[in-house]
Formats: sequence, structure tokens, C-alpha cells
Amino acid sequence: MDPEEWLAQYDKRITDVASRAKQAGARLQEVGATATSRRGEVEVRVSASGTLEDLTLTPAARALEADELARLILDTTRKARHAVSAQIVGITTRYFGDGPALDVIKQHLPAGAPVHKAHNEDDYFANPEVTQ
Repeated sequence: MDPEEWLAQYDKRITDVASRAKQAGARLQEVGATATSRRGEVEVRVSASGTLEDLTLTPAARALEADELARLILDTTRKARHAVSAQIVGITTRYFGDGPALDVIKQHLPAGAPVHKAHNEDDYFANPEVTQ
């Protein structure tokens, strides 16, 4: 391959990468997620960085103890952050494929899914949930 042909191919690859980066950047600007607690007491919206942008508490949230409401807000926020992370991974994979760049991005994504598990039946009867 002569130097001019190599340079033309290199220039084409650089242009292609720049185009994909621009498209990916535009898509990433749109990333965000909303999550709602299982019974609907809490709804949150987070940005691409995982920052809480909006928090809505329904009247049912008033029936919860303060520590339970705090946990519910945190868990619901984690769900939304997990959804944002999935969006970012999807966009990055689409435009750049699976590779070292994606691994770096994954290391800097917002926290994942909630750490609290759903109650099983034994937990329910030992600690009934407040319902309205």
C-alpha cells in the first residue's frame, strides 16, 4: 500500500470515528430515566450522570415511617440510575462496539440496581407493609 492510499484510509477512519462520536454525544445528551416505587409512593427522575432531577411523593408516602420512606427514595433512585447505565451502555455499544472504551465507561457509570430485596411472604407477615 502506498503512503497516499494509507493516509486516505486513515483519514476515512478518523472521519468515521468523529462522526460516530458526534452521533453518540447527541444521543447521550438525551439520556435520563424515571423510576417509580413498586406501590407508587415515590417517583424519581435522574440525569445521565445519575443526578436526581425530580422527586415526586404521592399521598401514600405520608403513611410510611421516615426511615422506610428514605430507603424507598434511595432504592427508587438506584433503579433509575440502573436504567440510565443501561442506556449509556447501549448507546456506547451501538456506536463504538464492545471493547476497552466501553470497559472504561462502565467503570464510571452511576450506581446500579437497588440493594434491598423485595419482601418474601414470611417477611410480610412478620412486618406487614402499609397499604392504602
